[in-house]
Amino acid sequence: MNNKPLLITLLAAASFAIGCDKEKTAAQQIEAVQSETKQAAQDMKDYTFAQKAEFVKAMQDQLAVLNQDLDKLAAKIDSSSDAIKAEAKPKLQALREQAAKLNQQLIDAQNATESTWDSVKAGSKKAYDSLAHGFTEARQWVSDKIAP
Repeated sequence: MNNKPLLITLLAAASFAIGCDKEKTAAQQIEAVQSETKQAAQDMKDYTFAQKAEFVKAMQDQLAVLNQDLDKLAAKIDSSSDAIKAEAKPKLQALREQAAKLNQQLIDAQNATESTWDSVKAGSKKAYDSLAHGFTEARQWVSDKIAP
């Protein structure tokens, strides 16, 4: 069993859980998250059709971490001014839609056949990359708009 995705997920969770580390700038934190995201995306390429269940499980774990972090980000926004809330609402909705798209991709991956595996896996990778990138941008936006 390939434990890389689990390790990547745990590292990503730890980095998000730390939040705004006073010793690191927001840019450094975002760079670290982007590096972890790239590593997770690279790991996705290594799954064969025979490892489909492991791939889906690893992706579901990563999606769960991103959803938890999105909830934390939403809570931070909810405690801010009405202007910030109004500006952030469409951004959060877009991220929730991207998470739903990734969830659908994972359902498709569970149902993939050997002949459709590579395209379904690529679709899942694209959906994950989009969500992770969107979350990174949202986190930067919140960092810029709301004092830590």
